[in-house]
Amino acid sequence: MMPMGGAASVLVGLVAAAAGSPVGVSADRRPNVIIVLADDLGYGELGSYGQEKIRTPHLDRLAAEGMRFTQHYSGSPVCAPSRCVLLSGLHTGHAYIRANSESGGLRFGLDAPEGQHPLPEGTTTLASLLGNGGYRTACVGKWGLGGPESTGMPDRQGFDLFFGHLCQRKAHGHYPTHLWRNGDKVVLEGNDYIAEHQRIEGPPEAGGEDPLAPWWERYTGEHYAPDLMIEEALGFVRESAAEPFFLLYSSPIPHVALQVPPEELEAYPGEWDAEPYLGDRGYLPHPSPRRAYAAMISHLDSNVGRLLSLLDELDLADDTIVLFTSDNGPATNGGSDPDFFKSAGDLRGRKGSLHEGGIRVPLLVRWPERVGAGRQSAHASAFHDILPTVLGLVGLRAPDEGDGIGFDDLLLGREGQRQHEYLYWEHGRRQAIRMGNWKGMRPRLHKGDLSLELYDLAQDPSETTDVAAGHPEIVERLEALLAGAHEPSELFPIRALDRD
Repeated sequence: MMPMGGAASVLVGLVAAAAGSPVGVSADRRPNVIIVLADDLGYGELGSYGQEKIRTPHLDRLAAEGMRFTQHYSGSPVCAPSRCVLLSGLHTGHAYIRANSESGGLRFGLDAPEGQHPLPEGTTTLASLLGNGGYRTACVGKWGLGGPESTGMPDRQGFDLFFGHLCQRKAHGHYPTHLWRNGDKVVLEGNDYIAEHQRIEGPPEAGGEDPLAPWWERYTGEHYAPDLMIEEALGFVRESAAEPFFLLYSSPIPHVALQVPPEELEAYPGEWDAEPYLGDRGYLPHPSPRRAYAAMISHLDSNVGRLLSLLDELDLADDTIVLFTSDNGPATNGGSDPDFFKSAGDLRGRKGSLHEGGIRVPLLVRWPERVGAGRQSAHASAFHDILPTVLGLVGLRAPDEGDGIGFDDLLLGREGQRQHEYLYWEHGRRQAIRMGNWKGMRPRLHKGDLSLELYDLAQDPSETTDVAAGHPEIVERLEALLAGAHEPSELFPIRALDRD
C-alpha cells in the first residue's frame, strides 16, 4: 500500500492513535468488514424488498439475520461518483469525482485506453483509514476510479490487493480478454475479444442439437469474470482469517451486457421471452433477455451465499460485519426490463435519474449477536454515511471533514442516533436534496433554470406531484441548503451555480 502524504497522512495517524474499541469488540481483534456492492441492482430486485420473480435466497437470509434499511441512498445515480462517495465519505457536492468521466475519452474497442478520471494521490478513503488501523484490505470486482498507472489505482488508495476491472467500460462485457491484479494485467486465455456494443438484424442461424449455440459461441468465452472475482474474494478471506480484514466485493453484475452461464437460464421460465434482444438499446444481444437478467441477479446472490458459507466454515461469521448495497438504481438499456421486474418498486426514475428510483437502493447489514436479527429501519442514510458507520463499528474515529453521519448507534441499538438535516446529490447539471420527507429537485440547471420542484415523500413516494407552489417556505429553506451543499468543481462545473 502506498503511503499517504501531507495532511492526509497526519490525519490517518491521528485516527489510528485515537482508536478505541466499540461495545462488544475485543481490543486485540477488531471485527472483519465485508461490503458487497452490486452494480445497477434496483431497490425492488431482492425478495426482502418485494421482488416476486427473481429468487435471492442468500440475500434474503442476510436480511433475516440482520437489519434492512428502507430509505438508504447511493452516492450518485451512476457508477464512478457513487463509488467515490462510498470510499471518501463526501457527498457529490464535495467529492472529487461527481460524474462518469473518461480519462482517455469515451472510446470502445480492444485498444481503447482504460480508466475513468482518477482519484488524486493522497485521497483519504475508507480503505486507507482501515489499513492504518491494522486491517488487511482488498477490492475485488469493478473499480472505475482510475486506470492503469494512474494516481487512482486501488493500491494507491489504501487497498493492499485489487483484482478485477480497473475500467468500468471494460466491465460492460463479462467475458473480457483480461483483468488486473494490482498493476499487473491478467490475460484470460480462451476469451476472445467481444465488441462491447453490437446490434444485429435477427437471431443467429440455429444449427445442430442446440438452437441457442450460435448465441453462446458468439457472446461467451471460457472465463466468466464474476466467477473469477468471487474465487479471488474467497481466497482473500481464507488468507486473511487470522487478522482483521476489509473486503470491498464490488461485483460487476447485474450491470448489462446480459451475459451469464447458459445453463443458469433454466431456473427461469422460457415463456418470459417471446422475443430476443437484438442490441438495439446498446450492449450485447441475447436470446432470452429477461431470463438472463434474472439469472445474473441469482448468480450474484449465489456468490454472496458462498461468502456467507465461508465465514461459517472459518468460524468468522460472528466476527464479521457484512453490508450489502448497490451503487445506483436499475438500468433501462441493454435488454434489461425494469418494468417487467418492478426493479425500482413503485419509485419514479431509474439509473441516471435523481428521482428516488435512481438513487434509493437496498442496504442490508449483518453482525450476529450485535445487530439485531430481522430488524427494519426507515432511517434516512446514504453512501457518505458508510465510512463513519464502519469506522464507528470497528472502533476507529472518522475524519471530521466528512459529510457522513455514522448510523452505528442505530445498528447496535444504542440511544442517541443522530439524523441528517438533509441529504444531497448532484449529477450532470441537476441537484436533489432531501430534508425530512421533503424532496427538492433542480432538473433544469443545464438551461440556467434554478427553479425547484418539491415532492412530499410521505404522501407521494413515487414523486408524481410537484407541490412547490403550495409550500414556499419549504422551497426557500431547501434553496438555502442547496447553496451551502455545493462547492464548485473544475472537473465537473455546473455553470448555473458557479458563475459569479
